[in-house]
Amino acid sequence: MIAGTPVLDLDDAASLEAADAGGALRSAASGGAQVRASAADVAENVLARLADLRPRSVVLVSGAGRAARAAAILVAALGDRASLPVVSVASLPPWVGPLDVVLVAGDDAGDPRLIDAVDRAVRRGAEVVVAAPLEGPLRAAAAGRAAVLAPRVRVLDHNRLLRFLAAGIAVLRIVDPTRAGAAVPDLTELADVLDAEALRDGPHNEIFRNPAKTLAVRMHKHGVVFAGDSPATAALAAHGAEVLLLSAGRPAAAVDLAEAVAANPRIVEAAGQSAPNFDPMFHDEELDGPVPVERMRVFVLSSDADQSAARRRLAVFGAAGSGLVDADLVRADVDLLHTTLTDPSIPTPVRRAEPGVGDSGMGTELEQLAVLALRLEMAAAYLRLIGSHGSASEDQEQFGGRY
Repeated sequence: MIAGTPVLDLDDAASLEAADAGGALRSAASGGAQVRASAADVAENVLARLADLRPRSVVLVSGAGRAARAAAILVAALGDRASLPVVSVASLPPWVGPLDVVLVAGDDAGDPRLIDAVDRAVRRGAEVVVAAPLEGPLRAAAAGRAAVLAPRVRVLDHNRLLRFLAAGIAVLRIVDPTRAGAAVPDLTELADVLDAEALRDGPHNEIFRNPAKTLAVRMHKHGVVFAGDSPATAALAAHGAEVLLLSAGRPAAAVDLAEAVAANPRIVEAAGQSAPNFDPMFHDEELDGPVPVERMRVFVLSSDADQSAARRRLAVFGAAGSGLVDADLVRADVDLLHTTLTDPSIPTPVRRAEPGVGDSGMGTELEQLAVLALRLEMAAAYLRLIGSHGSASEDQEQFGGRY
């Protein structure tokens, strides 16, 4: 075996499933199930108290980690398309009152900030929605005075972003159906699209037709930088770095695309100083062993229909000709997912652009961001399995071991 090659072949589905004793792939693929659970809550009138309510603002009070990332993505993607302010905060602002809707989201039912936000918002007469485990002190604070979107699907901690994103979408579609409702996807349709992406990214699909496996292969044995070409994708880049660290134990940087472009000369310089005589053109890993430097790869996350600007900026990373820094453009083919919901083996149709509009059928920006989030989580799960010897993990009993 060549030094540095992965223990597992990503095209060997049986070995992947055997190694995934902790259910990392199954957990990462459950984004559609989490969104569908929120859609079921809406169908069961859990948020009926918000119907016909036209609040002054929607305040998103988020705990650390995935809830905060989801709130940042939601606010950045909406921009000015909502008819009311949508504010993401870490604790309840002093101006919140009876005219506001407060969504309190997080993983920790004992988080003092979340408990305090629920208690004070309820006492001030605001409409409160809780997207967190209803237990312990948080249950006492809500005490029948708040609508609850409790977690129904058990997944690993780092795979919960889509549940929080779905909670925010559910609230906005009810309180602002005209403007924000048109900018965010229907939850059931979004769940279908995420399930289709999970099928494409499944272990039985080969690398050349599997976007998540392709990402994992491109990340393997490289330093990773996630860069967003917009505020929303920059927030998603932070989630990608978090998931890669928590799932695969791989550190990654998350920056804005402009920052990545500005840092390119320094990255090349630093790598060149660590191995001044390295020439990628004449290096053969089978004969010479692993490369003496850590090559860097920048993954540019984009939801823009016009890719020309991002592609022009990507060319900067290969301009030095050192072979030490490379870049990939990562985007979501939402229109293709709509046409291949049940059979990912169907040949990909040719994408046609409408004059003056860019690529057609790309779906809403939040649809694209959700698909990219699931793809990154699946890629991180594959990286977790690369090099694994199939040992059981402590999560085996909780999440199962089959995709």
